[in-house]
Amino acid sequence: MKFISAVIKPFKLDDVRDALAEIGIQGLTVTEVRGFGRQKGHTELYRGAEYVVDFLPKVKIEVALDDDIMEAAIEAICKATNTGKIGDGKIFVTSLEQVVRIRTGETGVDAL
Repeated sequence: MKFISAVIKPFKLDDVRDALAEIGIQGLTVTEVRGFGRQKGHTELYRGAEYVVDFLPKVKIEVALDDDIMEAAIEAICKATNTGKIGDGKIFVTSLEQVVRIRTGETGVDAL
């Protein structure tokens, strides 16, 4: 089993959700986060004062899935989020030792 964490631009969330649903991934977790990377933030003007926004708003998507569908999920996320511009995001894949569905006690792939 694998655990995928993807940090993407917020306006791409619906596209990613639809792309993952098309390949059969039913559940995901979404967290609103802020990040600082190569985009380096930007400056904004507010009430006549200029200030720097270092941490830009992002969305973190987390998905636990079986090894068989991992490559398809990564490809779906990449296609849905790629704008070709800096700040498109990153995908992190880690191994998942164990999963337990609390309600039924199912473990492993059955719990996904």
